[in-house]
Order: sequence, then C-alpha cells, then structure tokens
Amino acid sequence: MFSTLPVYAVALIMFRDSGDIGLIGLAVMGQNLILNMNDKGFTVVAYNRTTSKVDNFLANEAKGTKVQGAWSIQELCAKLKTPRKIILLVKAGQAVDDFIAQLEPYLEPGDIVIDGGNSHYPDSIRRTKELESKGFLFVGSGVSGGEEGARNGPSLMPGGSTAAWPAIKEIFQKTAAQAYGEPCCDWVGETGSGHYVKMVHNGIEYGDMQLIAEAYDILKRGLGLHEDEIADIFLKWNKGVLDSFLIDITANILKFKDDDGEPVVTKILDKAGQKGTGKWTAIAALDAGTPVTLIGEAVFARCLSAIKEERVRASKVIAGPQKEPFRGDKQLFIDDLEQALYASKIISYTQGFMLMRETAKELGWNLNYAGIASMWRGGCIIKSVFLSDITAAYRKDPKLESLLFDDFFNKAVHTAQPGWRRVIAQAVLWGIPTPAFSTALAFFDGYRSEIVPANLLQGQRDYFGAHTFRVLPGKENDKFKTGQDIHVNWTGRGGNVSASTYIA
Repeated sequence: MFSTLPVYAVALIMFRDSGDIGLIGLAVMGQNLILNMNDKGFTVVAYNRTTSKVDNFLANEAKGTKVQGAWSIQELCAKLKTPRKIILLVKAGQAVDDFIAQLEPYLEPGDIVIDGGNSHYPDSIRRTKELESKGFLFVGSGVSGGEEGARNGPSLMPGGSTAAWPAIKEIFQKTAAQAYGEPCCDWVGETGSGHYVKMVHNGIEYGDMQLIAEAYDILKRGLGLHEDEIADIFLKWNKGVLDSFLIDITANILKFKDDDGEPVVTKILDKAGQKGTGKWTAIAALDAGTPVTLIGEAVFARCLSAIKEERVRASKVIAGPQKEPFRGDKQLFIDDLEQALYASKIISYTQGFMLMRETAKELGWNLNYAGIASMWRGGCIIKSVFLSDITAAYRKDPKLESLLFDDFFNKAVHTAQPGWRRVIAQAVLWGIPTPAFSTALAFFDGYRSEIVPANLLQGQRDYFGAHTFRVLPGKENDKFKTGQDIHVNWTGRGGNVSASTYIA
C-alpha cells in the first residue's frame, strides 16, 4: 500500500504518534540524553536544524536503538504521542524563542515544550506565561552533570507550568541520576523556578570550587606541600564530611602527571574562565537584598585571576609579609583546614537557600527545598554526602528559615569554629588570600550579631542626605517614636524635610 508514496511520507505514516518524547539539538548533551532515555525504555524522536546530524547520529551513536529521526519540525511533532513533550537543548537566548515559534503551528493545547538549556530564569518566566496564554505548557529545566551526567543520569530541576509535571514525571525521574534510592529529580515550582534553582546550583558550584582552590593554596604555599601530598589529604577528606564529586576530582587532578613527571595542574595558567551563571546568582542576590557573599567573592576571585598581567606587575612592586616556616602541629592545622572548608560550605549553602527563599517569597513560588537538596545529591557537579543532611533538615522542617537554625548544622559550625578561625588567621599572617573562607566567617559573625554598626550608617545617611532612621525598641521618647521615620537636624543649619522614607 506504500509503494507509490515517497520514503519521507511512508516513514511519517509508520511512526506517527509513536514517540514518547522529542529532543531538538544533537550536540553532545542532546545525544547523550537521548541515549539515556532510550536505555530507560522511552522512544525518543531526534531532530537537529542541520539534518545531516540526524543521519549521522542514527547511523552511529544511536544505531541499534529505538531512537527515531525527524527531518523537519512538522515531522517531529507528527511522530509524538499527545500530549507532545519536546525538549530543547539549544543555545540559550534567541535560539530557544526561534524554535518555540517554529513548533507552535504544529502543537495542540496541552502540549509541552521543555527548555533544558542554561537559560536565564526571567526568560523562562516570560516563556511560561506566553505559552500558557496560547494553551500550551512550558517547562524550564535545569540539567546538571555535563556529558557524563546526561548519558548516565543527570540532576534534573524542572519548573514552570505545574500541569506539565504529571506528563513528564516518569520520563524525567527515570532518566535522572538515582541517589539513596531516590531520583535526583523532583518538581521545583512555578514559572522560571527550575532555571532559577539551576542558577543558584551553579553559583554554589562557584563557591565550592573557590573554597577548594583556597584550601589547595594554603596547603601549597602555606605548608609547602607537594601536589601528591595534597592529593592524599583530599582523598582522606573525601572519606568524611567533605565526601563529594569536587573533592574527588580535585585529588585526581592533583595526581595527574605530564610526560616529564610534573603535575599538570602546576602548568595551567592561573586565569579562570566563567560562563556567567555565577554572576547571575550574585546579581540576583543583590537585587533580592540577600547577603550571598561567598558566591559573590567566588565570582570576583575569578575576575581577579583574569588580570594576570597586572598581578604579575603588582607582585614585583607590592610587598607582603615575610614568609616564615610553619612551626605548629602540621596535622592539627590540616584537620583545622578540613573543618574550615566544611564550615564555609555550610555558610555557602545557607546563603544559597536564603536567596531561593527570598525570591520565592517575592515571586510567589512554592519551592520544594527538601526536593531541591535531594535532587543535588547525585548526577550534578555539587553532589555530596553533605546534601543528604540538608535534605534531612528541610524534610524535618519544610519552612526552615536558615540551615544554621537546624540542630545538625548549628552543632557542626560550632564544632568547626575554632579551627576555622585559626586557619584564616594563619592565612592572613602568610599573606595568602582567602576571600571565600574569610567572607564565610564574616557572614557567620555578622549573622550571629544581635547588634551591627548599621546604626552609624543610618546616622551618616540621615546627616548628609536626610534619609531618615528608626529608633531601637526601648529607646523611644517624646521626640523619637518607634516605627516612625525620623530625620534629625544634625548641624542646626538643615531643615526638617526628609529626602525619602526609611526602607527597612
């Protein structure tokens, strides 16, 4: 019956409505995610703008699988079961909008478009509203774990149109990494929350990497240890509270030798790159008025590393302290450093969850904090044993205001505190920069302070700009009333008109 039809039309008839999910974008991540979903028993329809990539993929990596190809957007949509589920793994930005526009003529109400790229969360908020207004559903999903994660199980962070979750839940949770018997995927929340959580994940990743780099610097320049010795320390740490993917790969990196026997890491130019997600997190923190100081310092540390030539010039004209050999108990100091790293990580994650909580409050999202911590336990760059403790804390109290209020983390930070302070003090005496360690401790000391010197700041603002201030409870009198915006004529020459209302 098909003898008079072109091959293209025969394929379209044979495979119509047979695909469980479609995927657009056959770069490394797209190909590996398709093969992963195929292994889990799902029929995936693959499409790429350059259709020769579809041919190559089917003839090579996907040969012998159930993966189907599509050579047009229309064919892709025709081959999918309804409601259609289509993942976009293309460059963030205009390309996502362009593909959505191409898909729309072939979609039906209830069909689901999923953006799995590194999109900025405001774009996902916009796309959710736009597609829902047309009867479609949108999901912006963070995908973490790189090439290996995509192939073997990534951490997936979907958010957007809540009605889409029942339709994609099985595919996503079976495709995701599995940790502690649970999938590293759960529904995050509304509109752009999936990509927001992925952004914060990447910011925390920046912080973790910077803390590890500072620990390496202290061991290398401070104690004068060789990379092999430092690697052994990291391997030991990886058996305790710091057990994590990043600690594990750090040990491997430090042990990796060039042909001449020298550690490759010592030959790498000390200029760090960045793709911008850490910067997005720092900007979001500033916009939200949330003190996510550690991620901010991690971003700035990369910026400082980038001015290599200027640092070389500065090193020749700006002197630091005279370096003296370490005369203390070396093992005790290394143990202190482990505790300093652990405590600083606690602060970084505390700040990250504070930021998510503040943004959720502002945008009306109902974020699943235990689910977020749980889905980071495997498949992603920041996966660690530590995240099981965060998961437990939020399962115990879903409305937990701060990790530092949880008994487990409160005790851990107090136990680590003496060594944490000793390490930073010694690094300062050596002249070794520790922006992430130091800002973590500064936040800790500020957060536990009932009184901070912002009273003086408010006095200064009112003095030169008439910005007003408020009075501490218990300090009221006839002139100063609690809850009122007050301006003082500090010099006797000013007026009584304030410049603005006090913002709490």
